[in-house]
Amino acid sequence: MPRTLVTVIGDLVGSRRVADRAALQQSLGVALSEVNATVATVQPFEPTVGDEFQGACESIADATLAALLVRLSLRGHADVRCGIGSGEVTVHDGSRTPLLQDGPGWWAAREAIESIGGARDARRTWFDGPDAATTNAFLLCRDQVVARLNDRGARMLRLALLGHSQRQIAHLEDVWPSAVSQQFARGISTVLDAQRLLADAHA
Repeated sequence: MPRTLVTVIGDLVGSRRVADRAALQQSLGVALSEVNATVATVQPFEPTVGDEFQGACESIADATLAALLVRLSLRGHADVRCGIGSGEVTVHDGSRTPLLQDGPGWWAAREAIESIGGARDARRTWFDGPDAATTNAFLLCRDQVVARLNDRGARMLRLALLGHSQRQIAHLEDVWPSAVSQQFARGISTVLDAQRLLADAHA
């Protein structure tokens, strides 16, 4: 029976140029497992064909959070782009991995990811669905803030999205709490607040 879902299709940008592709695929598996343990998913995130992965959520807030967590987890290994769609999904064979399924929800996610260009395209997450203009305005700004974070800032953002406090992040990064506060002021707090506002708007 068809079900309306928020679908996500992602892939690894420039992965064919990575020397150790086996290690990259292992890192992707770890990132997707972390997403499945953190985000409320309807269909768990899993690798599909080549360097792609997919999953589905109930809300746009969960889907955008999942996409960001994968990107942050793989930073330093490969860049990630994600297309997000909304629409009906029909599962034809639930015993297969990945599931045998199709429908407008997946077609929208495919159109969204295919609209994102290569490394020169500033977009890394795009949405095709209801109220797309507002959601994509959020994604454009969010992804630009994330792109401007240094490596430590990106790690701290990931930890914050996983639920760690600033004090816990300071301990995990082995830095003074003031160093964490500085990173939060440089963009982490903005991303966290934006994600919360999006979740509240779609609650």
